[in-house]
Amino acid sequence: MAYKNLTTLCYVEQENQYLMLHRIKKKHDVNQDKWIGVGGHFEAGESPEDCLLREVKEETGLTLLSYRQRGIITFVSDQYPDEYMFLYTSDQYQGDLAECEEGQLEWVNKDHISKLPLWEGDRIFFQLLREEIPFFSLKLQYAGEKLSAAYLNGIPMEHKKMD
Repeated sequence: MAYKNLTTLCYVEQENQYLMLHRIKKKHDVNQDKWIGVGGHFEAGESPEDCLLREVKEETGLTLLSYRQRGIITFVSDQYPDEYMFLYTSDQYQGDLAECEEGQLEWVNKDHISKLPLWEGDRIFFQLLREEIPFFSLKLQYAGEKLSAAYLNGIPMEHKKMD
């Protein structure tokens, strides 16, 4: 049984790149045509780390050797149920990149990510990752696909496009 409102997301790093998933293969995908990290929904009895390791292996073929939890993201939408996402980065892994059923995996230079079609809120947490904020709680409110409000550690923030 999958828990639809509990998810993990991981940005696997190598040199100055993140492994990104261009969501182009799944039908009726809320992330259709967007670029995101890898991850997915919790299964019964899983901890965030169990879910992280399983989802990264399923989607990429890679086994994470180390990882760091960077934050918790709360998504509130007028179109979808609330979602709580545990955000991770990893720079140590083993294995060979596999074909992904959900889209095309690609290593993307970190300075090029802002040019990709992303969710507006993703631009905020990329900025927080770039600033090396050790751990954060980010609440993102959406009206349709438009970000209507963002709160960092409970405090409203002005959101702007990532540089």
